[in-house]
Amino acid sequence: MKKSTTTAATATTESESPSRLIDARIKELDDWRGAMLAHIRALIKQAVPDVVEEWKWRGVPVWYHDGMICTGETYKSAVKVTFAKGASLKDPSGLFNSSLDGNTRRAIDFHEDDEIDEDAFKALIGAAVTLNGS
Repeated sequence: MKKSTTTAATATTESESPSRLIDARIKELDDWRGAMLAHIRALIKQAVPDVVEEWKWRGVPVWYHDGMICTGETYKSAVKVTFAKGASLKDPSGLFNSSLDGNTRRAIDFHEDDEIDEDAFKALIGAAVTLNGS
């Protein structure tokens, strides 16, 4: 997948808060990817109200709680949520559909018009937090 380029969000100064940079990225996308990233972000915050947001690697939102939970990458045809320790997580709902061959990470690629199983996604986020705390 080819990663889309950024403009406003990556042109900001290092002094801006990660949350504001993520807000700018969502607004900048101005299509289904922005709406999807905003929805994913809201679900993460519902699952982990005290989650810490960071802005890494020239424009990738990253969520932390006792370690990295996941990243939110935007591409032309997908929004990819990569779980840092996804290979160690149980996924009874079968959300993981990408990066399945590695020993550490797992990812979910969301495409236009995809419905998110909100309960399963929040459970996966919660499991990642529990794993980080163990």
